[in-house]
Amino acid sequence: MKILGIGAHPDDLDFSSSGTFAKWVKSGNDCYYLICTDGRKGSDDSEMTEEILVKIRQAEQIEAGKILGLKEVFFLSHHDTELTADINLKKEITRFIRMLKPEIVVTLDPAFIYSAKRGFINHTDHRAVGLASMDAVFPLARDRLTFPELEKENLLPHKVKQLYFTSFDDPPFAEDISETIDIKIEALRAHRSQVKPEFLEVIKKRSGDIGKKFGYKYAEGFVKLDLPK
Repeated sequence: MKILGIGAHPDDLDFSSSGTFAKWVKSGNDCYYLICTDGRKGSDDSEMTEEILVKIRQAEQIEAGKILGLKEVFFLSHHDTELTADINLKKEITRFIRMLKPEIVVTLDPAFIYSAKRGFINHTDHRAVGLASMDAVFPLARDRLTFPELEKENLLPHKVKQLYFTSFDDPPFAEDISETIDIKIEALRAHRSQVKPEFLEVIKKRSGDIGKKFGYKYAEGFVKLDLPK
């Protein structure tokens, strides 16, 4: 299979679903990431500039992709914190869906706005990329008369079979990552500008907590949609 992960920032997919991607790669599938923003705002370092951070974070994501065994990582380079689910972003994502023709698309959940349980507000870019990706999967990538200019480029309509939304607090579905948790941690370790070493244990514990609910040692949670043929 071909599987496409669509995230807002470098590291989003590695936090949420890299154990699953590593498992899919081990099973012989071709996996790709599409990262929609450049992550230029993600630093509290008073000496850091946006231009330097963009280069650092892109290199970190490429390194993490190699650890996971991804076929390729693509970047759209929208400015961090400015992503909107407008028709332009939807067209960009539709282009990649038609080009790669994935059976599965993984993205962030547009319905997840905040978590009272964790005192957490979901980043505006996360919500935007989830909504734009969902709309690109259905109906935009499917319908021939949507973006006819793409058809002229031989980017023909494509129907995605399954859509995975990442889910943390109370996921209804989980992928067993017991055999790939160490690869997930190594992928996250590549994001040195973002991930403190002590936080890796928090991520591992969170994966363990999700796993317990489903009878696995470690797991990643999702909302999984089987789409009509």
